[in-house]
Amino acid sequence: MSDHPLLRRLPNSHACSNDELLAAFLDYVAEKKLELYPAQEEAILELFDDRNVILNTPTGSGKSLVALALHFRSLAKGRRSVYTCPIKALVNEKFLSLCRDFGPENVGMATGDATVNRQAPILCCTAEILANYALRDGAEAPFREVIMDEFHYYSDKERGVAWQVPLLTMSQSRFLLMSATMGGSAFFKEGLTQLTKAETTIVASYERPVPLEFSYVQTGVDVTLQELVAANKAPVYLVHFTQNEAAQAAQDLMSLNFCTAAEKASIKELMAGAKFTSPYGKEVKKYLSHGVGIHHAGLLPKYRVLVEKLAQRGLLKVICGTDTLGVGVNVPIRTVLLTRLSKYSGEKVATLTARDFHQITGRAGRRGFDDVGYVVCQAPEHIVENAKMEAKAAGDVKKLRKMVKKKPPEGFVGWNEDTFKKLQSATPEPLVSRFQVSHGMLLQVLSRAGDSCAAMRQLIVDSHETANAKTQHEKRAWQLFRALVQRKIVEIIPPAKRGADQTKLQLNVELQDDFSLNHTLSLYLIDTLALIDPASATYAADVLTLCESILENPDVILRRQLSKVKDEAMAAMKNEGVPYEERIAKLEELEYPKPCRDFIYSTFNAFSDAHPWVGQENIRPKSIAREMFENFRSFADYIHDYDLHRAEGVLLRHLSSTLKVLAQTVPDSFKTEPVQEMEAWLAGVLRGTDSSLLDEWEKLRDPNYKPDEVEEKPAEAPDITRNKREFTALIRTEIFRYMQQLISGKIDLPELDEYFADHDRIRLDNEARNGRHTYVQPSDDGQTWRVNQVLIDPEELNDWQLEFRVDLAQAREDGKPTLVFVSLSKIG
Repeated sequence: MSDHPLLRRLPNSHACSNDELLAAFLDYVAEKKLELYPAQEEAILELFDDRNVILNTPTGSGKSLVALALHFRSLAKGRRSVYTCPIKALVNEKFLSLCRDFGPENVGMATGDATVNRQAPILCCTAEILANYALRDGAEAPFREVIMDEFHYYSDKERGVAWQVPLLTMSQSRFLLMSATMGGSAFFKEGLTQLTKAETTIVASYERPVPLEFSYVQTGVDVTLQELVAANKAPVYLVHFTQNEAAQAAQDLMSLNFCTAAEKASIKELMAGAKFTSPYGKEVKKYLSHGVGIHHAGLLPKYRVLVEKLAQRGLLKVICGTDTLGVGVNVPIRTVLLTRLSKYSGEKVATLTARDFHQITGRAGRRGFDDVGYVVCQAPEHIVENAKMEAKAAGDVKKLRKMVKKKPPEGFVGWNEDTFKKLQSATPEPLVSRFQVSHGMLLQVLSRAGDSCAAMRQLIVDSHETANAKTQHEKRAWQLFRALVQRKIVEIIPPAKRGADQTKLQLNVELQDDFSLNHTLSLYLIDTLALIDPASATYAADVLTLCESILENPDVILRRQLSKVKDEAMAAMKNEGVPYEERIAKLEELEYPKPCRDFIYSTFNAFSDAHPWVGQENIRPKSIAREMFENFRSFADYIHDYDLHRAEGVLLRHLSSTLKVLAQTVPDSFKTEPVQEMEAWLAGVLRGTDSSLLDEWEKLRDPNYKPDEVEEKPAEAPDITRNKREFTALIRTEIFRYMQQLISGKIDLPELDEYFADHDRIRLDNEARNGRHTYVQPSDDGQTWRVNQVLIDPEELNDWQLEFRVDLAQAREDGKPTLVFVSLSKIG
C-alpha cells in the first residue's frame, strides 16, 4: 500500500483546531521540501479562518498547493470539498494526484465520460457537473468547500454559465476561486460575501516566482531559435495557433541541429521500445530523434506523453506546439517564442487578448529550475524579410531605392513591437457574464422541493446580468416553463394536494446525477434504437451511426470527407459535360456522408418536441467509424485515405468516444451478434493504434481500481492479442480487405478459375460478414492461429474457403494482425 502523506496527517477528531490543522499541513509542506510564498501563506490562513478567497497569482506560483490545503481542512473537519476545472484531462490528472495524497477511498471523479467513487469526501469534476449540483440543490448542495480552478472560464461564451451558477446558489459553501488572469476581482468579492455571509479576501500577486524577460526580434524563426539554444535558453516552446502550422514548423526545423551527439544518443535510448506504427509515427520519430518536439491535440496521446517525458529530461531543445499550452500542458519551458500576436477567434482574426497573452507567456520559466523565464516575439514575416533586404543593402542608397518592400498578406491583422509592449503591461480583460436560461437549467431548479418557481426567479435576479438582460431571461424562462407544462413534463400540483413542504410542481421526468446535454442525447439514442429493425442487413452499421450522431463533430475529418465528395462529384459532372456554373452550384448542395440522414433528423425533431430541454443543440449525423467498418479500413488506411496524418489524435478520440457510447450507452438488449463483433473490432482498432485512452477508460470503469497501486508501474506495450474477440474481429477485417483485392483482381490466385467455374461471384454482403463463417484454430504451441474463412456464394452452397496463418508475436510487435495466405480450396 502506498503512503498517503496527507491522509496520515489527519487528526483523530473532527473537532480539531485550525492551529492543529495548519501545523499538520505545514509539516507536509516541509516534508515536500517546499517553501510557501507570501501569497500562498496568506491564502491558506484566510481559508483556515473560514473566509472565501479569490487567488489571482501568476502561473507557477503554487495555487494547487493552496487548493490542497483547503481539501485537507475540509476532510479533517468531516466535510466534503469539490475541485472543478474546465478540461476533463485536468480533472483526471487532479483526481490521480489527490488519490496519492489522500488515498483513493477519499477521492472521487465525475467528468461525464467516467465516474469513480462519486460520494467520496473529495470530488473532482467538470464545471457543468458542479453547476448541476448548484441548480438542483441550491444552498443544500453537499459541498462545504468549493475550489474553482482556471476561473477565467467564467467568460467562456459556451460554458461560462456553469462557472457562474455556483456563485448564485451555494450559500453554505466557502469558495476558492483561482486564476492567473482573473482581471478585476472586486465584483466577485462583493458577490461571494453577500451570498455566503462570510468575508471574502482577494489575494493578488503580480510578482512571479520566476520573473519574465521580454524581447522582440526581427530575425527569422530559424535564426532566433539557434540563438536561443546557443544562449542556454532552451527548452523553447514555439507557439502556433493551428495544429498544421505547428506540424509544419517541426518539419521546417529538420535542417537545423540543436542537439549534441550525446543528447541524440540519450533520446534514442529513452525512445527504445516506443512504437511509432501509426502513419504519422515516422515523422514524429524523426523530429524527436533530432531533438525537436511536437505537441498538440492532433497527436496520438502516446506521442504527446513521450514528448513530455523527453522534455522533462531536458533532451528536447525546441517544442513546436499550439497555444493550448496555457492550460495543463505538462512540458517544462524556459522560453516561449511567439510566432504571431494575432489568432482566429472563431469569428475573425484579431490581436491576442491580454488574457490569452498572459496565459501563454506565463508558462515560461520553471520554478526550481530557472532564475528567469524568457518571452520572445517574432516580428511579422514581411517585416523580417524587409529587414533582411535592408541589411543586405548595407546602407547603399541606390540599392535601398531599388528595393521593393514586401507588403503584409491580404487580411493581415498587424502587430509590432508596440503591440508586444502593450500586451506585457495590459491587465486581463474584465470577466463577462455568460448567464443564459435553458430547459436543462429550468428542470434542475424546478426539481427542488418547495416553491421552485420562486427559486428560478431568484436565480435570474441574482445573476450577474444587466437589468435589461434579466428581464429577457425572465421572459425566456416563462416561455420554456409554459412549454414544459403544455407537454406535461412539468405538472402544477393543486394547493389541496401539496405536502408539508408546499412543493408546487411535479416533474414527470427523472434527472440523472450527471444530467447534461450528453445524457439528453444518450436518451435520444436509446429511444431511437427501438425504432430500427434488428433483422435489417444494415442494423449493426445503423446502430454505429446513431452512436456517432450524438457526438461532437471532428471538423477536420468532416472537411476532408466533404472535399473528397466534391472532387468525385466534379469529376463525374465533367465527364457528363455539365456546364461549369451548374457544376459549381451543385457542389454547394453537397454534404459529407450522413447515413440515415432523414431518419435521424425526423426522429430527433420528434424527440425534441417531447424533450424540449434539448434547446438549441442538435443531432450530428456523420459516418467516420461506420465508413471504416463498412469499407474494412484500418486506422492507417483511413489516415491515408483523407490525408489526416497531422490529425491522428482527432480520429483516435472520435473512435474512442464512439466506442464509449457503444459500450456504455447502448443497452445489451440491442446488441446483436453483429453489433458485439463491431464493438470488438472498434476496441481492437483502438488498442492496436494507441491503447492509452482505452486503458485509462477501462481502469476508471473498474470498481476495484486503485490509482495509487497502478500509477507508478511502467506502461506496458499494448497486446492486441490478449482479447480473443477483439483480435478475431481485426483478423476478419483483414480477411475482407484481402477478399476485396481478390475480387478486384489485385491478387491473382490460380484456384480462382476453378471457383468461378462453380460460382458467378464472391459475396461481401452482411451475410458474408457474419462471424459464424470464420473459424479460428490456435496452434498447439499457442504461437500462431490458423484461420479459415468460408466464401459465401450467390447460390449459398458455401463450399469454398480461404485459409490463413497469423503469427501472434508479429501481431503484438506490429500492433495489427498480418495474414499469411495458405490456400484457397474446396471444402471437403
